[in-house]
Amino acid sequence: MGRAVTTATLLFLPPRIGEPWRWLRIAGDAITARGEGVPEADGAPIVAVAPADAVTLHWAALPDRSSAQAMAAARIVAGEASASPQEQLHVAVGNLDDADRAIGVVAVDRMREWLDALRAIGIDPAVLVPAPLLLPPAAEGFVRADLGGQAVVRGQASGFADEAGLTELITGGGTIETLDRETLERALVQAAGAPALNLRQGAFARRRRREIDWPLVRRIAVLAGLILLAMLAMDLVRITRYSLAADRLEAQADEIARQALPRGAAETGGTNRLLVERLSRLRGPGQGFTRTLAAMLAAIRATPGSEATALDFQPNGDLRVTVMVEGDAQANALQARLRAANFTVSAGPFESTGGQLKGELTVSSR
Repeated sequence: MGRAVTTATLLFLPPRIGEPWRWLRIAGDAITARGEGVPEADGAPIVAVAPADAVTLHWAALPDRSSAQAMAAARIVAGEASASPQEQLHVAVGNLDDADRAIGVVAVDRMREWLDALRAIGIDPAVLVPAPLLLPPAAEGFVRADLGGQAVVRGQASGFADEAGLTELITGGGTIETLDRETLERALVQAAGAPALNLRQGAFARRRRREIDWPLVRRIAVLAGLILLAMLAMDLVRITRYSLAADRLEAQADEIARQALPRGAAETGGTNRLLVERLSRLRGPGQGFTRTLAAMLAAIRATPGSEATALDFQPNGDLRVTVMVEGDAQANALQARLRAANFTVSAGPFESTGGQLKGELTVSSR
C-alpha cells in the first residue's frame, strides 16, 4: 500500500480550453479544501492530474530487471495499439506494485501544452498522473467518479473518460459502481501519496534543482584552509632547511678560504676579497689569460677560413691576436662571436696578403 500524504494539492488540468482549473488540498488523510482557479502557493507539493480523454492507458506484464527494458517493452505495446507514429507519442511506465504495470500513452504535443500552461501559472509539478488512476481498481466490473469536472471510469485493467456510447462499448454492459464521496476521497488521498503512474518521465522528467549544501561547503572550506596551512608550514620548514644549509656551506667556504690563504692573512681582511685578489693574480688581469685565449680559439674554430698567427697577452688583461681570414665576412663573424662571449673587440686595419686578409684584433674584458 502507498504512504499517507501529510500535505499536497491535486490540480486538475482542464479537459478543454476555456474550462476552469479545479483543485483539492489534502492534509493528513483528508481533503481540507477545494476550489476553482489556481491554488495559492503554500509550499505543498502539487500533483497535476491529466484529463482522462487525453491519455490512453494499457496494462501489461513488463520486465522488472531494468527501467530501460520496461520502457522498451512498453513502447512495443503502445506502438501495436496506436496508429500514430511512435515519435509523436510519449510513453510512461507505472510502478512495480502489481504483476501488470500501467502504461500511459499521450501525445508529445499535449504534454508540452500541459507543462507550458502549468509553468505559465508558476507551477512545476513533480507528478503528472492520468485522472483514471486516481480511482481505486474495481474488484469486479467498473467504478465511476467525477474528477475535476470530468466523469471518469476505471476497471481492473482499464481507465478512460466516461462518454456516452464509448463507455457501453468498453464495459460491454458490465456493472458500473459510482463511488460515494468518502470512498472517493480516501482513494484520492491514497493516489496522491503513491501515484500508480507518473507521466513526467524521459524527456518530460522534472529537472531537479541542486541546493547548496552549506554545511558541506563549510567543511570543504575548513579542509582547504588546513591544506593551505600545511603547505605553508612545509614551505617554511623547507626555507628554514635551505637557510641552515646555506649558513653551513658559507662556514665551510670560509674555512676552506682560510686554508688557501697564507697564515694570518684571513685576520687582516675579508676572506672573499683576499681570495678574489689571489685568483686575479693567478689567472691574470681581466678575465685571465686562459679564459680569454679559450674564447678566442673557440671563435676561430667556429669561423671557417680563419686562423691565428700571433698572440700577445698584455699586462692589463687584453689579448692581441694577429689573424688571417678569407674575407670581410669571416672577420666580422669572428668579432661577433667574441662579443657574444662577453668580450670587447677592437680591430686594426686588415691588409690583403696572398689572397687573404691579415689584421690584428684586441680582445678585452667587459
